[in-house]
Amino acid sequence: MADQGGSQHGIARTSRVRTEEQKKRDLERIKKYRELEDQVRSHVSRGDYSPSVFQLTSKLLRLNPEYYTIWNTIGWVIMLDGVLEYFSYRHYNTIFHQLLVIVVGHDPARPRVPDSWEECAPDASGVRKDNNIEAATAAAAAAEQQDLSTIKTELNFTIPLLLESPKCYWIWSYRLWILQQAIQRLRSPLARQIWEEELGLASKMLGKDRRNFHAWGYRRHVVAQLESATLQGSSMVEAEFAYTERMINTDLSNFSAWHSRSKLIPRLLEERGADDAARRAFLDEELNKIREALNVGPEDQSLWYYHQFLVLNLVYPDKHPAMTRGLTTQDRVAYLRREVDEIKDLLEDYTDVKLIYEGLFEYTLYLCQLEGRQPDTGERADLVAWLGKLKRLDPMRNGRWADLERELGLKEGGGEE
Repeated sequence: MADQGGSQHGIARTSRVRTEEQKKRDLERIKKYRELEDQVRSHVSRGDYSPSVFQLTSKLLRLNPEYYTIWNTIGWVIMLDGVLEYFSYRHYNTIFHQLLVIVVGHDPARPRVPDSWEECAPDASGVRKDNNIEAATAAAAAAEQQDLSTIKTELNFTIPLLLESPKCYWIWSYRLWILQQAIQRLRSPLARQIWEEELGLASKMLGKDRRNFHAWGYRRHVVAQLESATLQGSSMVEAEFAYTERMINTDLSNFSAWHSRSKLIPRLLEERGADDAARRAFLDEELNKIREALNVGPEDQSLWYYHQFLVLNLVYPDKHPAMTRGLTTQDRVAYLRREVDEIKDLLEDYTDVKLIYEGLFEYTLYLCQLEGRQPDTGERADLVAWLGKLKRLDPMRNGRWADLERELGLKEGGGEE
């Protein structure tokens, strides 16, 4: 139980005494919020999903962006039923097909849906033009412009909410839903332009908070869509790998950047057509990069995460073949021995960083696993000593250390330093 008169997280508590006037204003704000909430619920209970009700939901979300019921149900139903045009671009393509068969004389046995409404206009030779086609073309163009305007308005609506609540899941989720409407309702070039702008927003959000995992996950989703055939995309893996490089150089502790980097590597090497020598050179570069980072910040768990990712490529080649294809078991053992030796060197400057001892303990066992043997006498002594350090540095996990001690038979002759 916290000390009522003390501090929390190193910040001294201060008592805030509100005046009667402040209390009155707070109560008035609460009353208005409740009235607005009741208004929205009343309209929806009557099945009223008109644009005016949609505006009420916007006001409510500005006051409370965490109101997931509004994002998930009411807002989306109103958007589809009362704000976005009923006919999407694909719906109008069906209309075009039917009109073309009747008016222009397309063979019904071999119909072709036009790729755009511009196809329905006469060509240079003056192909017959029908008023019904003209009407459908104009209506489709107007509907698309209306949908484009609505989609952009909604995306702009959420930006200040994101800036204020950058880790609110519901805002990110709603944005993705709106973007999906762009794919469904707009022609590919227009939809792609909107998704490309969204990549810029993701970069802006990560510029404000480089470790916002919501924004990182969102960025990966946006990139996947921009690479898709639906948006006439192509691979962005080189650009995204370079982006992780910039973000890591700015902040070595960026866990999400290291994570994204690890996910990109298999595709990167595949698309480069890297042979075994190129993959080995790439592994050397990555090990050097993370080793330099660990020399600066061995207490940073983000760095150990990525280092472990590289080590697992060596230990489990069948699961992680990207960088270690063509390496023999002897090669893998040599790599891992070097990493263990490099980590031991860290102990000269950092004697009380538990992550170093965890790494040494785990990697030594991996080394024995690769060589298909039990730890030798020297390794057993090291394991016992490292385990003793872990018990002292991380007593909250003494149960885990005791389990390891028992499983590996390290208790006899063991003991803490």
